[in-house]
Amino acid sequence: MELKIQLESDAQRQELFGRADAHLRLIRETLNVQIGARNGTVIVNGGATAVRLAADVIDRMQKRLIERGVLSESDVRELMSQSESQIVPTRADVIEVYSHKGVIEPFTKGQLRYIETMLKNDLTFCVGPAGTGKTYLAVAVAVSMLRKKQIRKIVLARPAVEAGERLGFLPGDLQAKVNPYLRPLFDSLEDMMEFGQMRKFMEMDIIEIIPLAFMRGRTLNEAVIICDEAQNTSTSQMLMFLTRLGRGSKMIVTGDITQVDLEEGQVSGLVDAIRTLGGINGIGTVELEKADIVRHKLVHKIVQAYDDKKHGKPSQRGD
Repeated sequence: MELKIQLESDAQRQELFGRADAHLRLIRETLNVQIGARNGTVIVNGGATAVRLAADVIDRMQKRLIERGVLSESDVRELMSQSESQIVPTRADVIEVYSHKGVIEPFTKGQLRYIETMLKNDLTFCVGPAGTGKTYLAVAVAVSMLRKKQIRKIVLARPAVEAGERLGFLPGDLQAKVNPYLRPLFDSLEDMMEFGQMRKFMEMDIIEIIPLAFMRGRTLNEAVIICDEAQNTSTSQMLMFLTRLGRGSKMIVTGDITQVDLEEGQVSGLVDAIRTLGGINGIGTVELEKADIVRHKLVHKIVQAYDDKKHGKPSQRGD
């Protein structure tokens, strides 16, 4: 694989590459890639994963040089270590979906571990901050399994308490109430199949997007069942949800346990379930971190700033 990287400033080329191209040589020897520069462009050749990693390192090097005005060999080693924690190996078993995208791939090692856990286990819990792909990747796995005819149905559910709102206080009929509150699930789904295909599946009840309370009394066979924003379930709601698991089905439960909107003193069903069910064969738990955030780069900084505030740390405004 060959990749060309346009330098942001050819004037700082010597500082970027190091004396006698020492920084490029370090990347070449460490990552086993061929790397050279011509007319303000760096050209990298090698295995797909190594090339992607080298490109990420060079991008980080440019940003570090702009921020600090200097770039040392120890800086390059540090940036390579940061990149290695983010770039995941290129895999043949990417997630196939219906849309023009064709496939969806994990961006970080944490996301890759999440996908592997979902595929391996019948029940997966995933917790992590906003923007880490908890819901998106769960929906992608469900759509991929539907496409391959490994399941016959997808059910997406959310508890009725979110961001301080109760469903009953929203105006209008049921459809009007449910739509804004379940919209994030629609957004993920729309990214993975054409609108006409999604509408057809929903009309045929192959795909359901419903409030969690609507699952009571059901047994779901040959389905992927996803509970999103599960930190806002009570322990009884979580037990109700988990016992809907039927023959040939897979369950995925996602949430951010730092954003619980339950009444004060009420235990989160997600937290309780992870504590209660940990270690049972067939149940997997994945914790995604701030390093797994793949939305706009500001999302990572926003999450970090609020985390710093919570723990009484000064915010790193210049990062």
